[in-house]
Amino acid sequence: MKLLFLTVTLLILPLLHADIIMGVVPQQSPLKLQKVWRPIAKYLSDKTGEKVVFKTEKSINTFEKVLYEGAYDFAYMNPYHYVVVHKKKNYIAKVRAAKNIRGILVMKKGIGIEKLKEKDTRYLFPAPNAFAATLLIKYDLLKNFNVDPKLLEKARYVNSHDSVYKAISRGIGDVGGGIERTFKNMHDIQTKENLHIVHTTKAYPSHPFAFRPDLTEEVTQRIVKALLEMPQELLKTLSVKTLCTIDDSEYKSVEALAILLNIMPE
Repeated sequence: MKLLFLTVTLLILPLLHADIIMGVVPQQSPLKLQKVWRPIAKYLSDKTGEKVVFKTEKSINTFEKVLYEGAYDFAYMNPYHYVVVHKKKNYIAKVRAAKNIRGILVMKKGIGIEKLKEKDTRYLFPAPNAFAATLLIKYDLLKNFNVDPKLLEKARYVNSHDSVYKAISRGIGDVGGGIERTFKNMHDIQTKENLHIVHTTKAYPSHPFAFRPDLTEEVTQRIVKALLEMPQELLKTLSVKTLCTIDDSEYKSVEALAILLNIMPE
């Protein structure tokens, strides 16, 4: 009987202490993300007593597929990803950076804004559904700059914000979308100095940490508390000054934009 009890206990214990998978949208290269997020995963593990494991994907498109399958216990995602995964899998946003997010339109220095409308203009974006870097920028190009939609239909998607910046700097593309934070965080000084920001979008609620509904409330609250108490040196690596708790209703404006752009799933 003791042997049976021991065997059952050994089988159950790993289930009680399963890894908590933290997914992170790959706005930058996986190598850069590892340097930033692995220390955060370690901090969360130490703070909560859970084994929090950082995971990302090679592209935003792949991240979307994994996220929409519900494969992450909690994840740091863009606002559009959130309204979709909330509808598909009922993930709940709990924490976000206090500062809102804005998209930026970048061009190589010396090229004028008139380039936006030229028929041979090459547009680059990180991914079709990157929220601020693609969706907000495209919306403003159509609404504010009257850019021909056919030009945007020919746009190339290059997997990350950094790839957009580098390609524009090297003349592989003419105009590209990004966000303020990734542009500020770019370590390639030469690339950064070659570019200038020609437009900034309206502000929207920033990337949330959202949690799978079947993650226990106790574990969720411990992770939320740890995120809110994250040391400044870790927040600094994210270019974030403060994290705050949020209400799901904050993302209604994002959902409304997705409906307007006809990209909200049924």
